[in-house]
Amino acid sequence: MKYIMCAAMGAALSGLALTAHADGERVEGWSGEGALSAGMTSGNTDTRDIGLNFDVDHITGKWDYGIQGQVDYGEQDGLESRNRAFLGMNIDYTISDNVFSFARGSYEVDQFTGFDSRAFVGGGLGYRFLGLDPVTWVVRGGPGVKIDEVKRVVTVDSLGAPVVRPAETVTSAGLVGKSKFAWALNERVELSNITDVLYAEESTQISNGLALTAQINGSLSARFGFDTRYDTNPPDGYETTDTATKIGVVYKFGAH
Repeated sequence: MKYIMCAAMGAALSGLALTAHADGERVEGWSGEGALSAGMTSGNTDTRDIGLNFDVDHITGKWDYGIQGQVDYGEQDGLESRNRAFLGMNIDYTISDNVFSFARGSYEVDQFTGFDSRAFVGGGLGYRFLGLDPVTWVVRGGPGVKIDEVKRVVTVDSLGAPVVRPAETVTSAGLVGKSKFAWALNERVELSNITDVLYAEESTQISNGLALTAQINGSLSARFGFDTRYDTNPPDGYETTDTATKIGVVYKFGAH
C-alpha cells in the first residue's frame, strides 16, 4: 500500500491538464493538473481509499490533444476493497470560437463492479459558452460504439439452486455527453462541476463530480469534492450508485 501511495503522489506532482482563459482565449502548448486525494466511499464498497487523477492537454493551432486518467485504490481490514482505473483520450478540432468537433475513446477497469471492462469509441460536436466571465462552460456530445465485458455472475433462485449468468461481451451503439462547468468565485477559489453520460443498450453510466478548489500557493491548491457514479442496469448483486467524498491536493501546470 505504501508503494502505491508514493507512486500516486509522484505522479500527481507531475500531472498536467486543460486550462483556458475565462474570456475563451486558448493558450497553445502543454497545460494541466494532477490531483492526489483521500476519502470515504459508499455503495458497492465502504472503504477508506486514495485516488489519483490527471488531465493533460496540448493545444497547437486549431487542434487540442487531451488525455485523462484516474486510479482509485482502497483497503478494508487489510484486504483490497477498491481497484479502479480509467483512461480517456480526445482529439478536438476548433471550427469557430464556440464550436469544435471531437473524437473520443475511453477504457475502464473496475474490480468491484459487474463488468470486467468497459470501452467506448466515438465522436461528435462540442460548444464553448463564451462571454460568461467568471464562468467557463464547455459541453460536447455525439454517437459511438460501446463495448461492455460483463462478468460471470452466480446467484441463487427461490429454491436455493444456483443460477449462472455466463460472462459475455456486449457491443452496442451508444451516445456520449459531457458538461464541464467552472465558476471562479474569486482569484483563488473555484467551484466546478463535471458531468459525464455514456449511454448504451446494456447499461447507461452517469457520473458527476462536484468540487471546490482553493489555491494555496502558486501552482498548489486544496480540493474538496463529492463524486457520484450511477449505473442504470448493474448485474445482480451490485449497487446502482457509488459515492465518494474526497479531500485532495492539486498541482497545476501551464497557464492558469
